[in-house]
Amino acid sequence: MTEFTLDTLNEIIAARGSEAVDKSYTASLLAKGTEKCAKKFGEEAVEAVIAAVSSDKVELTKEAADVLYHLLVLLKSESVELADVLAELESRTRQSGLEEKASRKG
Repeated sequence: MTEFTLDTLNEIIAARGSEAVDKSYTASLLAKGTEKCAKKFGEEAVEAVIAAVSSDKVELTKEAADVLYHLLVLLKSESVELADVLAELESRTRQSGLEEKASRKG
């Protein structure tokens, strides 16, 4: 059995995104455009926050999965590659978080 990664999920989203909208939730989201994808991502993020402040680890785990899925769908809707996001994260880890944040001001 292979390890399930964000890349795996991203590949599944790409495949399902090209299916018929009546057969795939992913395809139906993408067909509705970026605004709908962004709205769903926001809804899931709020639900994750609520689970976190409620200290509900089981629910937070489920909502975090929804957040990751909907973020990748949102990225796909805007043709932003996961590899580019990961490269951005990698470049930020080369310095402390406080130094990185300060470098973005201006």
